[in-house]
Amino acid sequence: MAMLEVNQVHFAYTEEKPTLEDIHFQVEKGEHIAVIGESGCGKSTLLHLIFGNLDLNQGEIFWRNKKVRGPAYNLIPGLDDVKLLTQEFDLMPFTSVEENVKKHLSRMYPEKNKSITDDLLKTLDLFNLATQKVKYLSGGQKQRVALAQALAKKPNLILLDEPFSHIDQYKKNQLRRDLFAYLKKEEITCLFATHDLKDMLSFSDKTLVLDQGKVIDFRAPEDLYQNPKSYKVASLFEEGNLISGSYLGGDSTMKYVVYPHEIELNSSAVKLLAEVKKTFFIADRYLIELQFQQQTIFAYHSKSLAVGEKMAVRFSIKKLEDRLLN
Repeated sequence: MAMLEVNQVHFAYTEEKPTLEDIHFQVEKGEHIAVIGESGCGKSTLLHLIFGNLDLNQGEIFWRNKKVRGPAYNLIPGLDDVKLLTQEFDLMPFTSVEENVKKHLSRMYPEKNKSITDDLLKTLDLFNLATQKVKYLSGGQKQRVALAQALAKKPNLILLDEPFSHIDQYKKNQLRRDLFAYLKKEEITCLFATHDLKDMLSFSDKTLVLDQGKVIDFRAPEDLYQNPKSYKVASLFEEGNLISGSYLGGDSTMKYVVYPHEIELNSSAVKLLAEVKKTFFIADRYLIELQFQQQTIFAYHSKSLAVGEKMAVRFSIKKLEDRLLN
């Protein structure tokens, strides 16, 4: 039996437009599930429904075989062993970082509390700020304190809404590795809504893709990337190109997804020429926008190319059948 079951859930804030429709998936103990999609697709709403902050219009949610009910049934919404961390932090500004982390811990076990708190402060790179009052912290530091506070009284499930949105890029990479390693070590099940591709690719066991309130895919991130079932899913990863099978040795009536790194540009060849329209510097390489036949495509190249330059195009896909769109 799955730890979390979401069965045919429907929810709407207004009668005119549903926010979520027919949402159905299951999560096993200790799994990490990324929830991705465009802004307004229902990611945050889904987390609030699972926590019990909202009442379903239709469907059912079960956590550890117990039906999750919203505020219409519970005076105090929420589940005892589930934590929801939103982008609005419920912190005590005039007390220290350490005191905020200990907020929900019993005072009967001071030594144990100290051990738990120190472990989390180290994991989230807050140890040197332990005595600092929260009101003096930056937004990113407050977000890390909120994470530590949510984990102090160990939950079985944690729901994270854009957990790194306020954190500087140079801190984010190490923090992600440390946080998700901690969650795996403690066997804490995690659902996290994110816009960041790195969150999803490296740290989710499965990824739930929402589009206009509906689930359009739910698989391991590698499967989503290697074998996208729609252009919408492929475009979440990179500037996907829709290419006719006539250029790939496949069915000319079909369209295939080709990622920029699967397009080779060569100035010496003469077949399948494309014209450079724009060049974008992206650290270790350049993203090249080209006019190819009657469409715009994107490819990577090792150096900048001049606007108007003609380049030969070669497509190199390992498994053509994996890129055929439904």
